[in-house]
Amino acid sequence: MTNQIRVLVVDDSTFMRGALVRMIEKAPRFKVIDVAVNGEEGVKKAAELKPDVITMDVEMPVMNGIEALKAIMATNKTPVVMVSTLTEAGAATTLQALELGAVDFIPKALNDKDKNIFKGAEEIHAKLAAAAGVANGRAEKVAQLPPVKVALPNPSTVTRVNAKIVLIGSSTGGPKALQTLLAQFPPSLPVPVVIAQHMPADFTLALAKRLDEGAPPTVVEAKPGETLLPGKIYVAPGGKHLRLTATGVTIDEDRGESPYKPSVDVLAESARQLFGKQVLGIMLTGMGADGAKEFKRLHDLGAYLIAQDQASSVVYGMPKAVLEQGGASEVLPLERIAARVRALLGV
Repeated sequence: MTNQIRVLVVDDSTFMRGALVRMIEKAPRFKVIDVAVNGEEGVKKAAELKPDVITMDVEMPVMNGIEALKAIMATNKTPVVMVSTLTEAGAATTLQALELGAVDFIPKALNDKDKNIFKGAEEIHAKLAAAAGVANGRAEKVAQLPPVKVALPNPSTVTRVNAKIVLIGSSTGGPKALQTLLAQFPPSLPVPVVIAQHMPADFTLALAKRLDEGAPPTVVEAKPGETLLPGKIYVAPGGKHLRLTATGVTIDEDRGESPYKPSVDVLAESARQLFGKQVLGIMLTGMGADGAKEFKRLHDLGAYLIAQDQASSVVYGMPKAVLEQGGASEVLPLERIAARVRALLGV
């Protein structure tokens, strides 16, 4: 089959290597070209075979996944998807890997039937396909990526907005983008900020802690019943949906609302019902179209919504979907979004 996505699997477990190979090759567009039993062998084979994407275990002998990732990013810059345990330690290591250049991660929860890696072939295929085409791939591959043709909104003449809340949606590439964005926020904003980043449970607490270390405002994982305070940044807990109400935050299990948990659409819908047009929304890098439907409804009400541009997005899915739906007031590179938010809020 032509144009197959060539995958290198790096894992010290014979069982896991075999399982990943079988799952990946369930889809004809993927071909596992080789496997490696540790990070050192993975680095060597990445240089020799030049795969389109690599799956990388974290805990391995000789050279672990983090060290192998560093070596690959310093040489071949092949897109890497980490295979991570759903634990507090696994979450912290995964976030470190994303900061070092990994595109995404696949959660490995062998003892949890609902989150078990072997139930997620379609998700794995989607993540590998997205990673294979990202902008941190090999230079010759990036040169072939055409710009997405989407009609951009007219240049904005809006200088200030009367927002009661800032909403941020993100997925693939989000943790690193959020670090860049929040580091440019002032110590205090006149409104609360709520983030829906697609992540499993146990990962968002680690994300909030990591973001808090680099952001002037306080960043926390949101708690049920919490009253949102101006100037504080809240990360929606992974694996559940966060809604805004007049009496505080509610955090609920999914009842079929969205395949994404937390969902940007679910969060944005609650914000629309509570605040109407007094919402300032930001859609960052991510795979899929979560949030596009509700951003369009907010935009139609008169809310101000910013979409990250293609050039600065790791995966141009969610921002592109917002544009295609006509739900963006403005399109900006990541590095300019924080300054625009400050100007719109008058700080």
